[in-house]
Amino acid sequence: MSPGSATHRWKDELPPERAYKRRAGAASPALEQDRAAQGRNRRSVDLGDGRRARGSISLRLYRRTRRIRAYLRWSQDGKTQEKYVCEVEFTSRGQNLAEAWRQAREKGFLAEDGLPPGSRASSTEVRASMQGNRSKDTGPEIMLRRLLHQRGLRYRVDARPIAEVRRRADVVFASERVAIFVDGCYWHGCPEHYRPAVKNAEFWHEKINGNRARDADTNRKLVAAGWSVIRVWEHEDLTQAAALIDEVVRTARR
Repeated sequence: MSPGSATHRWKDELPPERAYKRRAGAASPALEQDRAAQGRNRRSVDLGDGRRARGSISLRLYRRTRRIRAYLRWSQDGKTQEKYVCEVEFTSRGQNLAEAWRQAREKGFLAEDGLPPGSRASSTEVRASMQGNRSKDTGPEIMLRRLLHQRGLRYRVDARPIAEVRRRADVVFASERVAIFVDGCYWHGCPEHYRPAVKNAEFWHEKINGNRARDADTNRKLVAAGWSVIRVWEHEDLTQAAALIDEVVRTARR
């Protein structure tokens, strides 16, 4: 699809639900919007008088015309405001959200926050990514734990799989020797979403590479001790991840 246009690919059938509908077990709505906009700071709508609101993109399917339209929504003075952005036609919701944010920015619907004094981040996008990756109890972690609990699984949280090794896993099945890590895309150097910093590049390069090396070393130590290690990227489908973990844990029990 060329920028700023739509070719109306859905001529004979409705778009698939994955193109516009949030799937069960997906990241929280706020995190989903942050990723698509490439940073929470890039979701700002200028209200005037120095005020700003946090916007979000809503995707709507119009069945009669078989088209998906994107709308920018925000709250102003207690009322929800809305502005049409564009039509989108990718096969995934994530791509359609990203395209809608891109066009909203291109059309001047958004305001961008600047970096605060003293920030080490190279851009507002990098800073937002850093802030969004807490060490524990992140949105994806909480969602994954909830899905595992719904499957009847019980586990330990933020615990050392091996007492003498100072490495903590996000979810631990001690009896079955299964350790789960939910890795943030920025801090762990996701090959799909990680973008190297420009400001203080050497510092952040060493930091992220150090995290990657530590992850690999953790995996080796746990596997050598007879543990199964599962790493889940924060952007992955958590429902599928929970199903995989369930299978591994129950197999270990047998």
